[in-house]
Amino acid sequence: MPLPWIILFTPLLSAVLIILLTQRWRNLSALISIAAVLVSLAASVVLFRTLPDSSTTFQLPWLDFRSLGFDFQIPIGITIDGLSKAMLLVVTGIGALIHIYSWGYMADDEGKSRYFAGLSLFMFSMLGIVFANNFLMMFIFWELVGVSSYILIGHWFHKPAPPAAANKAFICNRIGDFGFMLGILLVWTAAKSVDFATIQTAWPTLVAHPAFAPFATAAALCIFCGTVGKSAQFPLHVWLPDAMEGPTPVSALIHAATMVAAGVYMLARVYFVVGASPDALQVIAWIGTITAVLAALMATQQNDIKRVLAYSTLSQLGYMVMAIGVASPNGAMFHLFTHAFFKALLFLGAGAVIYACHHEQDIWRMGGLWKKQPITLLTFAAGTLALMGVYGFSGFYSKDSILIAASEHHPAIFYCGLLSAFLTAFYMTRLFVVVFFGKARTEHAAHAHEAPAVMWIPLVLLAIPAVAAGYHNVISNFLPTPVHEHSLVPCIASCVGLAGIVLGFVLYRGREKDPIYIPLLANKFYFDEIYALIVWNTQDLLARVSAFVDRWVLDTALVRGLASGTWGAGFILRFAQYGNLQGYALLFGAGVVALFYFILFFK
Repeated sequence: MPLPWIILFTPLLSAVLIILLTQRWRNLSALISIAAVLVSLAASVVLFRTLPDSSTTFQLPWLDFRSLGFDFQIPIGITIDGLSKAMLLVVTGIGALIHIYSWGYMADDEGKSRYFAGLSLFMFSMLGIVFANNFLMMFIFWELVGVSSYILIGHWFHKPAPPAAANKAFICNRIGDFGFMLGILLVWTAAKSVDFATIQTAWPTLVAHPAFAPFATAAALCIFCGTVGKSAQFPLHVWLPDAMEGPTPVSALIHAATMVAAGVYMLARVYFVVGASPDALQVIAWIGTITAVLAALMATQQNDIKRVLAYSTLSQLGYMVMAIGVASPNGAMFHLFTHAFFKALLFLGAGAVIYACHHEQDIWRMGGLWKKQPITLLTFAAGTLALMGVYGFSGFYSKDSILIAASEHHPAIFYCGLLSAFLTAFYMTRLFVVVFFGKARTEHAAHAHEAPAVMWIPLVLLAIPAVAAGYHNVISNFLPTPVHEHSLVPCIASCVGLAGIVLGFVLYRGREKDPIYIPLLANKFYFDEIYALIVWNTQDLLARVSAFVDRWVLDTALVRGLASGTWGAGFILRFAQYGNLQGYALLFGAGVVALFYFILFFK
């Protein structure tokens, strides 16, 4: 069996074994899942070292309509190139570390087997997206990622919040996926194929006709809808912060490193469609920019450690989408690559803090942890500096490549990107200072301790690429990265980031509570309330009207009304059937008298 099939189907086999055979044995289920992801990781490394950089495709026949008279067939195809190899190592590498981390974090969870089965199913689904060589295969795995994330977000289903968050994520993704499906249909209508290579060959010829431009724009924007849902872009960004209700390793794996990055990966994979429409690129660039700035503003007022990181993820995804919009898909993938490592590190570091503080997540109930958790402190600092884009850390190189591309193509977007960089440095300094410095604000924080080795070893391993993954000699092994010499943008961005660090340190050093409260930002621009109001006055209004009609018109007036009327008439008429001859004679006489009166007065 070729290596790609081993990489893809080993996690699926793991999920099936756990679901069918090992549900009762929680530790065995965990071992099966961990072993499966380690096999996929090892095979990915071997594949990276043995296959050439040029695109290689493995295909198996699947749907073939030629026997029915239609010139249409769809294989199950796997494409290996620089783009997919970079994503493979991200997904399997980070996935393996998070599986190992979960062994400690979920040690006492009653649903441990179900949890690891969900992780394995997610890995299979995500790897399918990475390998897909056609739109239909990608869409199938795209939906499987949605299903598996629904399972993992709602893992603690006995609590009210996780199932609600899972439903919210599922619905928001379905909205975006509907547009994605329309985009696939539009591309297939024009190119008569869903195969990426065939479409890439045919699309330039189609776009050369001026009349085709509106169609190309519509197709690109519909495909982009899939990214808006999956990568939580404005206005469908509201599901991602709520998804933090799932276990912390799930937050790291799905909602920081891989699932939400799938939308950016998809845009980079089909850039030949998206990049052919300048109007679509403008829309994509501004959606990414708005998301980056809005999410960064919201993050400045969040007090839940995981929600701060969730809004940070939204902001960084906005950066990646912005890069696609300013015609820098390699810059977007570069930042996706570095972001996956340092954001997974930050989420797992947050998990170590939460674990040490007896599952406390409010940053204002922590403090003084630098003495209690030195390993977590140092690794979390590495992730924080990388996210801020400090020189020498991976985020510096990838984020600045996006800002440089923005400065060359769209100055207004460049300035918005600088604002987001300033806010990122500010809210991450706030988070770091409040959590690790000052005095312990609760007994749990005062008696905190370092996480067990099974949890801190993945932190140390992730800290290495959080520092080094941005170096050109590392990333150039996977995909070509933009190289910009003699640009002042890195200096400007560094100064802006330094200003954010200084302001955050001055404002929050030694504070017992937040000195700043801005209701608009603390309440996330009231997006949830606005959406709830819209739903209440549209869908819920129709539901209420439908319920009224169903209950009072159809059920009461028609169904029950006819039944009650028939019963009432029978009830009344039964008094005329009581078997008394004198009574019958009286009724007969009354009827004759009534008949005479009718004849006399109405003839």
